[in-house]
Amino acid sequence: MRAITVPTPGGPDALVLSDVDEPTPGPFEVIIDVAAAGVNRADVAQREGKYPSPEGAPAWPGLEVSGTVVEIGASVTAWKVGDYVVALLPGGGYADRVAVDEGLVLPKPRRVDLVEAAGLPEAVATVWSNLFMSAGLEAGETLLVHGGTSGVGTIAIQLATALGVTVYATAGTPEKVAMTEQLGATRGINYRDEDFVDVIAQATGGRGVDVVLDMIGGDYLARDVNALATGGRIMVIAAQGGNEATINVGRLMQKRGRIWGTTLRARPLEERRAIIDQVREHVWPLVEAGKVRPLLDTVETLDFTHRAHQRMESGEHIGKILLAVR
Repeated sequence: MRAITVPTPGGPDALVLSDVDEPTPGPFEVIIDVAAAGVNRADVAQREGKYPSPEGAPAWPGLEVSGTVVEIGASVTAWKVGDYVVALLPGGGYADRVAVDEGLVLPKPRRVDLVEAAGLPEAVATVWSNLFMSAGLEAGETLLVHGGTSGVGTIAIQLATALGVTVYATAGTPEKVAMTEQLGATRGINYRDEDFVDVIAQATGGRGVDVVLDMIGGDYLARDVNALATGGRIMVIAAQGGNEATINVGRLMQKRGRIWGTTLRARPLEERRAIIDQVREHVWPLVEAGKVRPLLDTVETLDFTHRAHQRMESGEHIGKILLAVR
């Protein structure tokens, strides 16, 4: 079968369409014939040699797919051949077929096209696990989302808004700011000409926000603390702005604030299964109802995976970038 491998880490041209062995299912695994795969920042880091697949996962990128179940392991009970599904993966999604634990699979939502559905698993699992399982975000609270028009950001705005949370979001152009507000944000903030700390202070009467979803890191972290309400929580899910940060610890203590850093793919299987179980219970009904949807920016084919990565690295995208495999 075909897969996009990375023989030598580097730029987008390091992505090579290769022939690899087809996967075989373990007792609790299903084989999915891939319709589409999501492209994520983690895939870029993996291509650069900075974020390898965990032990036991395919060596090539791809953290989420949609497709059709074509084979099941001997002990699988949740799925049957022919089911249309989406799946969260530890790696290997840039390929014709993938093997995945049955507990990391969800049914394709009725309102969402099979290719489009590939934009859901990673973003939804990231948002739900960080904001609602870890940070305990509740209706009536306030949320600041950095990168509001990213794949994760667009889902975070929609999901939090649907659950009664007031959302603020940062973005880098007037078009992107407008999109955050179309998705449900009370106020989009153009970080190029506005200070989000000042905007949050004004918008909340000096109170601050209860939760920050931060995929920037770097010098944003100190400003996140300044924008935080008493008892607030900062969830750091990426470090696009750098790994080093200096914060005012005294201010964090005064606010009784918390800073959590998380990743998803490296969690034990049971934790990832638990996240998918909660997504199925709490989020999938909202997707089925049309209240949460993947926002698509670009769909490329496997032959043009390099263009998908170039689009991701440009920062110009709004929503998800996908690879159509079939």
